[in-house]
Order: sequence, then structure tokens, then C-alpha cells
Amino acid sequence: MVDSWVFVDGALPASADTVTEALRARIAEGALESVLESSAGRTLFVVSNTERALVMLLDRPGDPGEHATDPRADSADWSDGYVLANGQEDEYPDAETVPLAEALRIVRHILTTGRPPSDASWTIDR
Repeated sequence: MVDSWVFVDGALPASADTVTEALRARIAEGALESVLESSAGRTLFVVSNTERALVMLLDRPGDPGEHATDPRADSADWSDGYVLANGQEDEYPDAETVPLAEALRIVRHILTTGRPPSDASWTIDR
């Protein structure tokens, strides 16, 4: 059985059918960091700068996790504007983030199957 997911900041349920629209709406409203938690205790972080996103999946608290990567990005390019819920603004290498449309596709797939799509570039940090 696939886990159920909720947005941590409001405990709103998230499903594969609604998560893309919900994330787009949150980003449009300026909420660039979204955290979802599964019924199995997994955590999915999505931090965007409106063009790209860091997508990170943790199996449990303290887990180094795993994240989506972009092998087509220039390793020297960095993007800023990733604003966390606490107001901190981060920057990340483009190779460690993905275009927003790809991030949304990955998140939808994780909520559907419990794992990233097999065709997504993915790095395990454990």
C-alpha cells in the first residue's frame, strides 16, 4: 500500500491528483518551501525559487536522505532565491536541483508509487 501524505504546515492531505496544483498555488503565494510527511514517517521537502526546485526525500528523522539532480545542468551554475519557511534564503548548484516542472512530476510520482520515477536522475546521500 502506498503511504498517505499531508502538508506539515497545515496538515492538509496531499494526493498524487492534487499535489501538483497545490504546490503551484503555494509557490504562487510565495510559500517556496513545502514539507510533506507520509503515514510511514517519511518526509518530502520541496524548496523552489519559482524556476527550479530542490526535491529531497528522507526515510526518517536524521536520515541524510536522497534528492533529485539534473545531469544536464552546468556544474558551475548556481541559483538563488530558495526561500525557506523561516525566511532564510538559500542558493544551490543547478546540478543539485531540477526544473520546476520536473520537480512536480517527481513529487507526483513519489506520492503515487512511494519512490522517484525510474527515469529521474536521483542521488542517494546515505
